[in-house]
Amino acid sequence: MVPVRSADKSSEVNSYREESITVYKNGDKRFACEAIIVEEPLSICIDGTLYSMVMRSPGDEKAHAAGFCLTEGIIEHSNDLLAIDVSKENGVNTATVALSPRRRQKIGHILNRKGSIDQTNCGICGKELTEDIRRSLTPTNSQTAFTIEEIHRCVQMLPEYQLLYQKTRSSHAAMIFDEALNPLSFAEDVGRHNALDKAIGRVVLEDKIPAAVLGVMSSRLSYELVQKAARAQIEILIGISRPTTLALDLARSVNMTLGCSKNNRLMVFCCENRIIGE
Repeated sequence: MVPVRSADKSSEVNSYREESITVYKNGDKRFACEAIIVEEPLSICIDGTLYSMVMRSPGDEKAHAAGFCLTEGIIEHSNDLLAIDVSKENGVNTATVALSPRRRQKIGHILNRKGSIDQTNCGICGKELTEDIRRSLTPTNSQTAFTIEEIHRCVQMLPEYQLLYQKTRSSHAAMIFDEALNPLSFAEDVGRHNALDKAIGRVVLEDKIPAAVLGVMSSRLSYELVQKAARAQIEILIGISRPTTLALDLARSVNMTLGCSKNNRLMVFCCENRIIGE
């Protein structure tokens, strides 16, 4: 296994618990002990004010907060962060982010919004939502290209690192690579958005965002994932199932290659110029 920045073993252990269950199969009944993934709240505060409450797998809270801030547009690079402190009160973990004065002044309108656009809001149509998000993103002009086999190899690396999934069968994973296809970070979480935030956050904390080129997800690609990847200037995002139409429209608008790799088959939905065909 190629070394890569990921959660430590203690965090992984705290992300599941053993439960006694009953299993029925072919008319037989048996008892078993299974690992169940943990889902807990994390409060993310910006300069002392609650900005968002996310449900996630515990562990790596600093990276999660850093990635969340980047993908929400609260920061653009690690220099915008003065500190991230993690505490626990009344059973709830809180990540408190301190921004540089210059950054806070620049993004006051975002902080006043108290969170991202509600994805379940029926009062805004897909076209309007995509356009609103697109205006806040910077399209990538880079033209990094990989062969089909290289893409498949990156996707096939995911299971090697998915230790939490091997235990619980309930987690999502995200992995980020550089131009040489070296793994920059890996993360697992009960939520696919959290997994991507954590993976991006580790890259932010190591000040390597400019090196991030390819993202691989163990899930379908929703518009939120495209939005988060675009904030990190990731050029290629690959999932294991097909994207939604809203995700595809947003990816096109920011010049991001969107694809699906499964069973040694690669489907490219837009910006195929970054894929070197056979």
